[in-house]
Amino acid sequence: MAKRLIPSFNRILVEKIIPPSKTNSGILLPEKTPKLNSGKVVAVGPGARDRDGKHIPVNLKEGDTVLLPEYGGTEVKLGEK
Repeated sequence: MAKRLIPSFNRILVEKIIPPSKTNSGILLPEKTPKLNSGKVVAVGPGARDRDGKHIPVNLKEGDTVLLPEYGGTEVKLGEK
């Protein structure tokens, strides 16, 4: 059974990108290095409507990379992710 999570209105679904623990040249990075919270857009809602009923589309598309706020958003677990 396939499970899907489809955002509604102007919501987006983002999968957090885990930064590598080793550089391309093989240097191991300590865990205390400052990490940039970024993620990949997995799904985008259709958009919202303004007071006049006009459709306002979302400016993002699937596959875009975005920065995440440290304490923002809602964490959702779907299967192992």
